[in-house]
Amino acid sequence: MKLLNQSLKYLSISILGIVTVWSVVFYMNMLNEIKGSIDEGLENYKRIIIRKAQVDSSILTKTYFDESFFTLRKIGTDKALGMRDSYIDTEIYMQDADDQAPEPEPVRMLTTAFENNGQYYELKVANSMVEEDDLINELFWDVVWLYILLIAGIMVVNNIVLKKLWKPFYDFLKELKSYRLGSTQKLPATNTQTKEFLDLQQAVSTLLQHSLAAFEQQKEFIGNASHELQTPLAMVTNKLELLFEQDDLKEGTAEKIAEVFQIIERLTRLNKSLLLLSKIDNKQFLDNREISLNDIVRQTVSELEEISSFKALTTTVDEQDKLLINIDPTLANIIVSNLLKNAIFHNAKKGRVAIILSKDTLRVSNTGATEPLDSAKVFNRFHKTEAQVNGTGLGLSIVKAIADLYGFAISYHFDNGIPANHSWRVHRPCAYLMQSF
Repeated sequence: MKLLNQSLKYLSISILGIVTVWSVVFYMNMLNEIKGSIDEGLENYKRIIIRKAQVDSSILTKTYFDESFFTLRKIGTDKALGMRDSYIDTEIYMQDADDQAPEPEPVRMLTTAFENNGQYYELKVANSMVEEDDLINELFWDVVWLYILLIAGIMVVNNIVLKKLWKPFYDFLKELKSYRLGSTQKLPATNTQTKEFLDLQQAVSTLLQHSLAAFEQQKEFIGNASHELQTPLAMVTNKLELLFEQDDLKEGTAEKIAEVFQIIERLTRLNKSLLLLSKIDNKQFLDNREISLNDIVRQTVSELEEISSFKALTTTVDEQDKLLINIDPTLANIIVSNLLKNAIFHNAKKGRVAIILSKDTLRVSNTGATEPLDSAKVFNRFHKTEAQVNGTGLGLSIVKAIADLYGFAISYHFDNGIPANHSWRVHRPCAYLMQSF
């Protein structure tokens, strides 16, 4: 979740709590004010009735509610002395002009006791709350709508304000995402006067400058090391070739020179592979374009045809769909070449290599050893099996590094059939979730 949305979420929750508490308190206060006003009217009405009863004794016989909204009845002395004025919300049956029969209506009722000529009477005085209930109901919905409009207004205003406030941050983040060491000349920056954002920009710029300096030093070191190593290797190779041309060379000596020559070739390949890995890790391949792996697969199969024929291998290419990926052409060739070389060099005599291309996946399968490889180590650098003594142990590591660079996934699967089958698949993440071997 974006920081802006998180700010709005917590702000909305806080405002929700505050406004909810305020609405409840406001509603209860208004309700108490209304009932307090009605109770004052009932108290005044009680005093008027008691005074009238002292003058007109016929009032004392009124035992039912009518338009005068009060009733009287005799009670005992003990009960009268124990009574206190009480106010309750209740209902009584009343009949309006448009009612066919009496209906219960909400009222506020005062119950009290008084003495008249030595007799004690219970007095119940009621006041209709029909209008007051309508007022309370209207007040309640007014508070609800006020609450909704207030929340909506605060969220809209804060969304606009916070978006404007955080815009420099998101602009800076966008530039930072597009920044590439060694290729982007200008450091990420944004136009803002906010101190925190300026401090962030300064800290990031300092960090990038240190990283850029370390990157340039590392690149220079790798280039120099590779060049310095390549020169003596070339000199040793030339001297070995001169020794081979001598006529008086003994057979045993020639064999040892040939072994040294193979070691030198392995060192040369290792030097080139390590340099390539370093360039991939440092993201020095930036000539990305849409590449058809179908074309590269056909070309590589043709280039490796002599080696396949020497081992009597059967190679099949199943182009189910056109596989287009956005990648540096050099790295695309390395992926296909390393997978096919791995499938050919570690294949059984008269075995087969099967290549399948779909819309999202390149799959290379080959016959070979009857035991599965260690899937946890197979992509590790310098990992070799006993049959790979002459390899550098970096071919699959390079494929894995390229796949990681472009967000592809690479997987290994072993099928213990007859013959045993080893499969390598490079695929987009979505294809990995939808497909299985």
